[in-house]
Amino acid sequence: MSQTSSSKRLRQSTFKLNALLTMAQAISADLKTENLLQRFKTILNEDLGIDRVLFYKKEETWELLLKSNCPDSIIEKIDVERDLITFSEITIISTVESSALQELDIIIPVIQNNIPLAFILIGDTNDQEKGVSASIRHLNFVQTLSIIIFVAIENLRLFYKSLEQEAIRKELELASRMQNMLIPSPESLPKNDKVKITTHYQPHYEVGGDYYDVIELSPTEIGFCIADVSGKGISAALLMSNFQANLRALFTHEIPLTKLAEKLNERVMATAKGEKFITIFIGRYNLQKHHLEYINAGHNPPLLYNKFSKQINQLTSGCVGLGMLDEIPVMNVGSILINQPSKLICFTDGLVEFLSDNKIENGTKAIESDISNTLSLGENIAYIIETHSQQSENNNIVLFDDISILGLEFL
Repeated sequence: MSQTSSSKRLRQSTFKLNALLTMAQAISADLKTENLLQRFKTILNEDLGIDRVLFYKKEETWELLLKSNCPDSIIEKIDVERDLITFSEITIISTVESSALQELDIIIPVIQNNIPLAFILIGDTNDQEKGVSASIRHLNFVQTLSIIIFVAIENLRLFYKSLEQEAIRKELELASRMQNMLIPSPESLPKNDKVKITTHYQPHYEVGGDYYDVIELSPTEIGFCIADVSGKGISAALLMSNFQANLRALFTHEIPLTKLAEKLNERVMATAKGEKFITIFIGRYNLQKHHLEYINAGHNPPLLYNKFSKQINQLTSGCVGLGMLDEIPVMNVGSILINQPSKLICFTDGLVEFLSDNKIENGTKAIESDISNTLSLGENIAYIIETHSQQSENNNIVLFDDISILGLEFL
């Protein structure tokens, strides 16, 4: 080998090492994807003399991230799924039958776990160059550089995705804190010697579509409700926040429950445009007369347990869910005289619906059993929450909804 050839090979090797070092420095500098691709293009086009380059990468679909000296007439002929997906090794295109690829020289696939993640196509258009094509001469280096570029771009994508997810997580935390402010704390609930109130709130995600409230309407009357928005997540939480504001503004001592339900239905329809609806149980209890009136608008029927008779009744009188229809066609108001110590437990469907063996199961028998005793309703609810959690973990049961409980014990 002549000294000139040795010197030339040494210069090429030195250049390639420097190119890899420069690319590594660029990657560590947190450059954007387009900057890395531009450096990749410069090395191939200007330094190696490989002027025709196509870089396809799999995102949601196959995307062309880089093109160099390839007319649209060539690119339009290439379909990755049809023309490239079967290649798992470096392939010289002259041996390929596909007519769409004949304007290029070599296919360089990037494969991981037998799954194609990227394809780099290169070619020479300089017919005056003598000897071995630059695409062939620098093939191993181009393959190495392509893999480095692919990994760098993928790492950048994951990095920015993690930043985006972190931002979303912080926004959800803020939304969760704000929503929790709408859920009354135990300390803020009305207190008297006639009714003892117990609550529990557990959103499935950071924010949820459940809501309950207890409002002191007058010195002798309390109003209460428990509600559930169809669906989950932020959209459900936003609708419920709006609903809470409307309920608080409308629910007064004077308004009949039927009128309250009608107005709430109008507000839900105006806000959700029929895309979501709200099930709700609304009650009004007179502390002196021991009288409960209620409307169940498509909600899970609360359970009323009489400690003396040991009977359990489901409170079902009412109407369809709010936001289902422009006008509620039929509405019945339930009326109960509670003149004996009793327990009323209201809940959302997250407590009674769960996924077991890929089947949705629903039932209130366990809750009925758990409240049919002489213990206080607060003790009953604590036990229900504890056993519900243990059963979910031990029996591989998947909970897929928010869980809220509102309990009223009539003394």
